[in-house]
Amino acid sequence: MITEIVTFDLPKGISRDEVMAKYRTTAPAWSQNTDLIRKNYFFDETKSQGGGVYVWKSMEAAEKWHGAEYQQRIRDLYGSDVTMTRFDTLLVVDNVTGEVTEL
Repeated sequence: MITEIVTFDLPKGISRDEVMAKYRTTAPAWSQNTDLIRKNYFFDETKSQGGGVYVWKSMEAAEKWHGAEYQQRIRDLYGSDVTMTRFDTLLVVDNVTGEVTEL
């Protein structure tokens, strides 16, 4: 399992509502992606930064879905380049299910 943190700059002064509207346009496609376990969208109004935390089934999936085409979509939608950092997920604490899982 791979955890990936994606960040990108947003236009200065963009509102939470404007960011949410953009996020809503991308959510349906991610909900259909069988390689993706979970995605959390985030927004920092003070820093004019957005992004997401993705949990992928594998490194290959992360690389497949976040290649050059994805990076261009981010440029087109938000007007900036994307930064991606990937980590091997070793342990998951899930307070909803009450489980702690070593991977």
